Amino acid sequence: MDTADLHSLYRQMLLIRRFEEKSAEMYALAKIAGFLHLYIGEEAIAVGAVASLRPDDYVISAYRDHGHCLARGSDPGRVMAELFGKATGLCKGKGGSMHLVDLPHRFMGGYAIVGGHIPLATGLAFANKYQSLDLVTVCFFGEGALPSGQAHEAFNLAALWKLPVIYICENNRYGMGTPAERAIALYTDVAETARSYGITAESVDGMDVLAVRAAMQRVVPQVRAGHGPWFIEATTYRFMGHSMADPAHGHYRTKEEVEEYRKRDPLLLLKNTMLAQKLASEADFKQLEREVGEIVRVAVKFAEDSPFPARSDLHVDVLQE
Repeated sequence: MDTADLHSLYRQMLLIRRFEEKSAEMYALAKIAGFLHLYIGEEAIAVGAVASLRPDDYVISAYRDHGHCLARGSDPGRVMAELFGKATGLCKGKGGSMHLVDLPHRFMGGYAIVGGHIPLATGLAFANKYQSLDLVTVCFFGEGALPSGQAHEAFNLAALWKLPVIYICENNRYGMGTPAERAIALYTDVAETARSYGITAESVDGMDVLAVRAAMQRVVPQVRAGHGPWFIEATTYRFMGHSMADPAHGHYRTKEEVEEYRKRDPLLLLKNTMLAQKLASEADFKQLEREVGEIVRVAVKFAEDSPFPARSDLHVDVLQE
């Protein structure tokens, strides 16, 4: 990787981080309503994975979807407007935080039903294979989705039909669900779930964007060539609570635990690597902070200045359509 690649990866992760931090601030100011699930701490997975795809490949995610959407190239202003519920948002303000969709960038949506989008990703891959298209579908989800029946059905069909899909499990070790389901997700080999269906699986350090990208650079060509699906477990850690309704550190972990994991902040790891190899200076990082800060500021202003959807947009007259 050359210097430009490293700068690009860092810039994308920084954009996601600052966008999310500003989103939390806007939520506290009641500018954003409903649910808000932040991706802070997991940026290396989305950026590292998407960097290895073509523009015409498909990406689909769960409800913690801002990072994936931005990594795919969506306009930060339109993403923020969607969070604000404004008519200029990606879904005209009707989807909100958990349901971002950007068809031109082949981002096929965030979905709130845990594990509910895994069959959709499998269907996208089936459609691509059926049409003899050399496209890859990447599906992001948390380890809490693994106990769901539809995930297992999807894995089974993907393996049976050798579908061009890459399942990326963002394992932050705090999967949602019942105590029994959490036990399944937390205390078993996550990758073994996929292997049991004949899907090639591996684990990668999800805090290291270079490790994620390297894994994807190996995997994507094999899946694209028709060798069947792949499962990647990206071990990671979210620094914030499950959602904005959750206390900063939750009732289930200590502040000391979070601070220990912050020592492996994805941005810090890449920054230190670049500084150590003299591929960037502190001045470069300060410049990136200014550039990204301005992008986020403009995005918020765009969202604030945009109108809410018109009352007439609340329904569709089927007969007229």
